[in-house]
Amino acid sequence: MRITNNSYNIQFRYLNLVILLFITSCGVEKFIPEDERLYTGATLSMSSDTTIVNKDLLKNELEQVLMPEPNSKFLGMYVGLYYYYKNQKKHPGFINRWLYKNLGEEPVYQSDVEPHEVRDLLVNRLENRGFFYSTSGSQVNEKDKEASVDYTVNITSPYTMATYQLDSIPSPFYQEVKTSLEETPFKEGMRFDLGNFELERQRIERQLKLKGYFNFNNQFLIFEADTNRYKNKRYDLYLSLKSHVPNKALIPYKIAKVNVYSNYELNQDSLQIQTTRFNEKNYLEEQPFFKPKYLDPFILIKEGDYYHPEKSRNTARRLSSIGSYKYVNIQYKELDTLENDNLGLLQADIYLSPLNKRSLRTELQAVTKSNNFAGPALGVTYTNRNLFGGGESFSVGAKVGYEKQIASGSSSSLSSTQLGLETELLVPRMVFPIQFDNDYFEYAIPKTKIGFGIDYLNRTQLYALLSGNAKYGYVWNANRYVTHEINPVTITYTQLTNTTPEFEQILDDNPYLRESFEQEFIAGLTYSFTYNGMVDAANTHQFYFNTTFDMAGNIISLFGKEQEPGQPESFLGLEYAQYAKLDVDFHYHFNFGKEQKIATRLFAGYGLPYGNSNVLPFVKQYYAGGPYSVRAFRIRSLGPGTFHQETDNDDVYIDQSGNIRLEANIEYRFPIVSFLKGALFVDAGNIWNSKSNEILPGGTFSSNFYKELGMGAGVGARVDVQGFVIRFDFATPFHDPSLPDGERYNFDVNDTIFNFAIGYPF
Repeated sequence: MRITNNSYNIQFRYLNLVILLFITSCGVEKFIPEDERLYTGATLSMSSDTTIVNKDLLKNELEQVLMPEPNSKFLGMYVGLYYYYKNQKKHPGFINRWLYKNLGEEPVYQSDVEPHEVRDLLVNRLENRGFFYSTSGSQVNEKDKEASVDYTVNITSPYTMATYQLDSIPSPFYQEVKTSLEETPFKEGMRFDLGNFELERQRIERQLKLKGYFNFNNQFLIFEADTNRYKNKRYDLYLSLKSHVPNKALIPYKIAKVNVYSNYELNQDSLQIQTTRFNEKNYLEEQPFFKPKYLDPFILIKEGDYYHPEKSRNTARRLSSIGSYKYVNIQYKELDTLENDNLGLLQADIYLSPLNKRSLRTELQAVTKSNNFAGPALGVTYTNRNLFGGGESFSVGAKVGYEKQIASGSSSSLSSTQLGLETELLVPRMVFPIQFDNDYFEYAIPKTKIGFGIDYLNRTQLYALLSGNAKYGYVWNANRYVTHEINPVTITYTQLTNTTPEFEQILDDNPYLRESFEQEFIAGLTYSFTYNGMVDAANTHQFYFNTTFDMAGNIISLFGKEQEPGQPESFLGLEYAQYAKLDVDFHYHFNFGKEQKIATRLFAGYGLPYGNSNVLPFVKQYYAGGPYSVRAFRIRSLGPGTFHQETDNDDVYIDQSGNIRLEANIEYRFPIVSFLKGALFVDAGNIWNSKSNEILPGGTFSSNFYKELGMGAGVGARVDVQGFVIRFDFATPFHDPSLPDGERYNFDVNDTIFNFAIGYPF
């Protein structure tokens, strides 16, 4: 898709309008009431008769109490305040109302500021940090229409700790608390700090809970500081219990009974529930749903063990990971407490509410691609979430799609038909000849993945491609962020059929392409490591890292046979591929402001054909361009290297691929209104071949690779509805490596490419 000059002029006029709106927003003085002054902020000066450790951190903490916050500025202008005043008109107009809703801020006046309250807060904050007897002051600076405040604090030397000890705690609870103090971070000379005292109480509570103290709460602890023995601002710190602490808070609890409701519903008839005793747990359900022998390894709570909150959390997470339950609820009930024996008893009730066992999903898509192919696609998926009564999730999906190239001339007759069938069985445990101890996988039990699929692709005037795949492997979460996936068995079979004379001529002219199609059999293993810090959506800095290793043909080569001297070996009459391939993908997101972020991505990939292969199989080669790559270039139209396609005829089969890929992306994302988001982005990247190929001149990787990167910039809009994203991107190249050296830097809006996609690009 191309953007015309008229569109460019409209965009230019719109940009001028936006600039004008911002320029006019600098004049807010005329709106300020006569009896008011606009509050422009406060400063803080610190003085002390001693050296302050971490002075910058202390100042940053004190500045947090300098309230209220003044109105924000953008390039020296009160944009939000301006549109607040404009919206106060009797008839503000639609644009002003919209700008106020998205940018407006209510004014902060001098009358909203209470300097004496701020001074008290400053002193209080200093005393909480051990700087007792400090003082504060303030001075108001007034101008015609503005006012600010300068605050000062005079900080005294802090009180420091001499000793830390227990006081007034009965036995045997005294010994438990004393043991936890062996790991305390408190040391002699530590400054008095209420915040650290609260953290210490929370640490002790966590330690005691891990020892079974089910009813203990850190609010039962109290710190007391005694300065009577010292004259040089030192104190003794005592930790004791508050008065009237209930006895049940001071004794540990054991699990006396574990009840598992594996098919729980709120309106369940308790009279019809059947109980099955398995591995010292009671499994209760109206009718058989989940076999206890398969569910039991996910439950870490055991009868006779002390209460342990971490085991409870790990059990809930492991049960949720099965995929058969919509919620998991673990409740504890106190039984008769044996206070004379200083021991309490608990009953653990685990309520598991299942998802619908079977589901059928139908999806109708309107597909449009960057190579001008568009058309409908229909997908149907059936899922059974508990196939054999052990949480096995089985799905089978069928897809049929038709695409036609939307272009002028004879290329309009090009079309593509695709048929596909995919099945997957996900077993929530390891199916392996050797039995593994599930307790070794504390965070999550590995899942076994078994998949089969077959696809048929028919491209008119070119070829038909039949492909099948099968894999067997395991996936597991090592912790909240890290995921491992290993597939020791991956098999792919492809067969090129019904080739037209035109396509045969293309293959004759390009032996590199023909050889990549002739590798019909791929058998090997893959391993993927993923670190996903994006799960912490509230973090300012987010990181994502994935590396995938793919190797094929080594074991098959032991059984390969050479059909003819000097020709590649075959297995079961099929030429097999032999290669190693490594991909590295790194993302970094910087979140700032309201729903604003800078998203970046780096990708590097290298495939090494060896042994029975001179080139990578067609399905394993890299390509560049398109909605998830360098968006200013059409899919598969960038590279390799400086290669240039000599013709603009859309009928020509283009396969610009390689075994090396480098890519970098940066994108600024921001909200526009409601669920509509915007983006500004720059992409750079390309593909290369490690070996020279006379059919693809300029496509060989060299030390000048950075001069051969395709680069483009663009704008985008995203419709983001609760995580489902429809994306529209307009991108224009400004560095095209296929052009002659010296002409590659060229920004022409008429070369703009439109990309439509689902989901964010990275």
